Amino acid sequence: HDRVRWGPIISGVLVALATQLILSALFGAIGATSIARSGAPRSITPDIAGNVGFWSTIGLLISLFVGGWVTTRASGPMNRNTALLNGAIFWATTLAISSWLLASGVSGAFGIAASNAGQVINQAQQPGTPVPRNVPNVTAEEARQIAAATSRALWWFVFGSLLGLAAALMGAVTGVHAPRTNNYNP
Repeated sequence: HDRVRWGPIISGVLVALATQLILSALFGAIGATSIARSGAPRSITPDIAGNVGFWSTIGLLISLFVGGWVTTRASGPMNRNTALLNGAIFWATTLAISSWLLASGVSGAFGIAASNAGQVINQAQQPGTPVPRNVPNVTAEEARQIAAATSRALWWFVFGSLLGLAAALMGAVTGVHAPRTNNYNP
């Protein structure tokens, strides 16, 4: 029979996304409340980005654990290997949907740049076309700084994604319940 259970996987994805939204709102409310009550001046402390990143990661790991658990509990009886398979597919589906949601939100913010991208690409493909004058001047040092920041962000994304996979698999294994056996011997 089919070892992959798509209904429970989709249920786990929905529960994980809902849990992530609720935890993000909760952690955001706690953070905003602490800033509002702190009496701090207009400038916010420089470690706020680190705190936001930390609590966002905690919320993500909790939501993936809960989603993995829901996936296997809703699947019915299964063994550990099947739970790991469904947990990995749950994680991959959640990652793909989250990436799509993020990209569609970001595309709205960068709509103007995206609408001009086709024109720039067409011009670049034509030989002898001059470089557009509105290209920003970036020094070699600034380019290295941009590359270093991009590299760090991508490495953190890889690390966070693997942590998310581990959380989803732990949730899936925790949610396993073995098939009932009938020990009745006539």
